[in-house]
Amino acid sequence: MKWYVIRAATGKEKKMKEMIEYEIKRSKLDDNVTKILIPTQKVIQLRKGKKVSIEKNYFPGYVLIECESVKEVVPVVKNIAGVLGFLGGRIPQPLSDAEVERILGRESQKDSKESFIVGQQVGITDGPFTSFRGDITHVDEKTQKVKINVKIFGRDVPVELNYMQIEK
Repeated sequence: MKWYVIRAATGKEKKMKEMIEYEIKRSKLDDNVTKILIPTQKVIQLRKGKKVSIEKNYFPGYVLIECESVKEVVPVVKNIAGVLGFLGGRIPQPLSDAEVERILGRESQKDSKESFIVGQQVGITDGPFTSFRGDITHVDEKTQKVKINVKIFGRDVPVELNYMQIEK
C-alpha cells in the first residue's frame, strides 16, 4: 500500500474527501483503497477571553489517499469536480516512507501545542492588540509565552503574549 496526494480546491477538502469516498464505493474499489485522509491539526486559541479548539489544515488544498493499485483509482478520482489531479503529473508519485511517517506522526499528535520561532511574523487574535501583526523577538517554551514587536504609530512596541493569543 502506498500513499498518494490528491490536489483539491482549497477550502473544499472535506467535501472532496466525501465525494472521493462515494465514487470509490460506487466504482467498487473499496478493497483497493484503505484510507482517505485530510491532514489536520487541533489548535487551541483564545477568542474573546475563552479557549476555543479548532481544526486547521496543515496542507491546505491536499487530500491523501492510501491505495494498492493507483492505476485503477486515478481515472475515478480525476473525474470528480473540484479535484485538480494527483501530485506527480500524469503518473502519480507515491509519498516516501519518511514523508508518510512525518504526516501520520503529526496526525497522531493533534493535541500538541504550536511552536513558534524568533523572527516569525504572527497575528494577534486576542487582547488589546487584536488584529495587529508583529515579529517574534523571544520565545519561552516553558511558560508558552512570546515577546512580539508590534508597530504602533511607527514605533516598535514590545508585547508579551501567550501562545493562545497569537496565530501563524
